[in-house]
Amino acid sequence: MSLPHAILTALLEKPSSGLELTRRFDRSIGYFWSATHQQIYRELGKLERSGRIRALPSQQPARGRKKEYEVLPAGREELSAWVARPEDPRQIRDPLLLRMRAAAVVGAPGLDAELRRHLELHRRQLAEYLEIEERDFPPGRSSEEDRLRHLVLRGGIDLENFWIGWLTRALDTAPDAASASDAPESAGRFPGEEPEPGRSAG
Repeated sequence: MSLPHAILTALLEKPSSGLELTRRFDRSIGYFWSATHQQIYRELGKLERSGRIRALPSQQPARGRKKEYEVLPAGREELSAWVARPEDPRQIRDPLLLRMRAAAVVGAPGLDAELRRHLELHRRQLAEYLEIEERDFPPGRSSEEDRLRHLVLRGGIDLENFWIGWLTRALDTAPDAASASDAPESAGRFPGEEPEPGRSAG
């Protein structure tokens, strides 16, 4: 349900056409909730049919004009209810973590290069976030809206710092080409996971 709520949020910030919304998703909202252009246009249609948004009147001829949408009271009510609704944190599902677990079983040839590639990507993303922070949140901007938006950005910055630290540790500790035969038996289990009956704890 998060995509329609992301669209409602964006339209409450600024009434926009579908094209403008897709550009905003590419520039900002997409950093933490991505969507394709087709998904955005599809959700706009659903929100309009449900009475949560409407297309603004336009003085331009209908042919070739871009519909600009605004949020109706029902849409604001839905967004307010969603903000207050309890929702559990989502588990991390990152393929790199699963590949690290697999490497403990089959060995890790080439994994070092992939870890370094991911590290560089996260460093680039961090640099981009820091540029946005410097540009959009200079000292003195302290309104409630700015504070909450800055917190969202800080969440992204902190997450990139986490991955940079984790990947740096992984590169320092994980062997580049450990073979499955060299891996200890306990490497196939998560911490606290019990060994199978009849097998030693390794």
